[in-house]
Amino acid sequence: MIDQPIEQLIEYFRQLPGVGKKTAQRYAYYIIENNKEKAENFAKAILEVKNKIRLCKECGNYSSTEVCPLCQRRDKKTICVVQEPKDIVSLEKVKTFDGVYHILFGAINPLENKGPNDIRIKELLARVNAYGTEEVIMATNPNVEGDATAMYIAKILKPLGVKVTRLAQGISMGSDIEFADEVTLSRAISDRKEI
Repeated sequence: MIDQPIEQLIEYFRQLPGVGKKTAQRYAYYIIENNKEKAENFAKAILEVKNKIRLCKECGNYSSTEVCPLCQRRDKKTICVVQEPKDIVSLEKVKTFDGVYHILFGAINPLENKGPNDIRIKELLARVNAYGTEEVIMATNPNVEGDATAMYIAKILKPLGVKVTRLAQGISMGSDIEFADEVTLSRAISDRKEI
């Protein structure tokens, strides 16, 4: 029988995405077997993230400042639209995009009762109008929901005279952007097509 505090720690680790019982146990015992200072630093880092990180008021990315560093420094004439903050991490590895991002926090999905008003489309339109944006790159996931969202947004932006492009299909259908490698993402950005 495992002591209650250990069992509780294992259970918390099991709540992390992709962590099963064995991995959770390894994490818990790693914490136990290391010195107290390491455990305190780990706990402090978690609390600091929870206390200091908020959403950038422009793009919606996680940031410790009101406006994230990317929105502060980058050219706002091109906006790359993604579904989740983790997609930005993947696209930034490529180092070929110098515009800003816009996070929708999801995609249109009627099966989950998620419509256009449930994701950040209004905020995107406000940014496009405020910045005089010339191009919007749709970098939603290459699946039915991502394609439907890209087409919906393109239909709204086209009458405004904004060029709307979609990442080239170097990313396989049904996969998520966060799992694509840098070469595939680089080609997808370079070979984007207008929709």
